[in-house]
Amino acid sequence: MERVFFLIGSVSAFIAVALGAFAVHGLKNRLSQEMVNIFDVGVRYHFYHALALLAVAWASSRWPRVEVAAAGWLFLAGTVIFSGSLYLLSLTGVRWLGAITPIGGVAFLLGWLGLIWGVWKGAPT
Repeated sequence: MERVFFLIGSVSAFIAVALGAFAVHGLKNRLSQEMVNIFDVGVRYHFYHALALLAVAWASSRWPRVEVAAAGWLFLAGTVIFSGSLYLLSLTGVRWLGAITPIGGVAFLLGWLGLIWGVWKGAPT
């Protein structure tokens, strides 16, 4: 699993950096400041959890537990739902998308709890 999460985390970080650059250079003059700020929050959490996926890759090599792997999938789901909904909200102005953003936030929180539990219960190798 460590290779899978390392690859997903690396690709996710690449996408986060590209979207951040897109926001600064491509959206700044096209969207309101409020919408750019919303997009920026999505990029920030996207990048944080790309790094979290790299941590999951390392942790899964040291503590290969189902909770650690689940944390990685939850971080990925959280990125798609949380950051994705913020990207779409800021680009389309469709406000109901903000209603699904907290589902991604819950996925992030559950991912962190899974990582904590998996590392806590994992036997050191």
